[in-house]
Amino acid sequence: MAMTVLIVGGGKVGSHLASFLAQQDYRVKIVEWRRLAIEKLGSELPKDMLMTGSGTDPNVLEAAGIRQAQVLAAVTGNDETNLVAASLARFEFNVPRIIARVNNPKNAWLFTADMGVDVALNQAEVMAHLIAEEMSLGDMMTLLKLRKGQFSLVEEKVHPEAIAVGKALRDLALPTECQVAAVIRKGQLLLPRGELVLQPADEVLAIVHSSQAVELAALLGPPR
Repeated sequence: MAMTVLIVGGGKVGSHLASFLAQQDYRVKIVEWRRLAIEKLGSELPKDMLMTGSGTDPNVLEAAGIRQAQVLAAVTGNDETNLVAASLARFEFNVPRIIARVNNPKNAWLFTADMGVDVALNQAEVMAHLIAEEMSLGDMMTLLKLRKGQFSLVEEKVHPEAIAVGKALRDLALPTECQVAAVIRKGQLLLPRGELVLQPADEVLAIVHSSQAVELAALLGPPR
């Protein structure tokens, strides 16, 4: 059975999110109080995906099918509206997963589990972390975030002068919360057995805790 997602806010963020999820075969409903926005959405999305009303009104949310929703995404341009919708979804309707957009970074401290929010989408904070990560990790590429960002699946090509060159995986002083998942050598996938010796240009795939990614980059990247 397809997962049901209720989106509060039919602006650019909400409409793009709805279109993307619908293409992935999710069941989607958008709640939007502005009639002009609803009319615009009606030219882009099926009418049965749209609900006119306020996302802070429990009756509107119930009519939109919030009791069947597995996820609520509150993505309006108003932080107060997003917080109220998130709190109603969690404490009134027991929606399992709540995602809320933070518009003003100064309000980020409010978007917590106590307010019903599981994931706060703070664009300013995301950009800051990406910049810091890019500067600290060099050529290491983050492929996937796991466990709310605590761990990452990363990829890095072994530098010719890296500490790891010529060392077997068993002899490599990997960070404590890091596991090599695979090594790609000249297009061939190699299993990360202990006796595997790393060579320049090997592409290493690893799962690492965010706090230890810099340590892993120091082993695989150029000398600092």
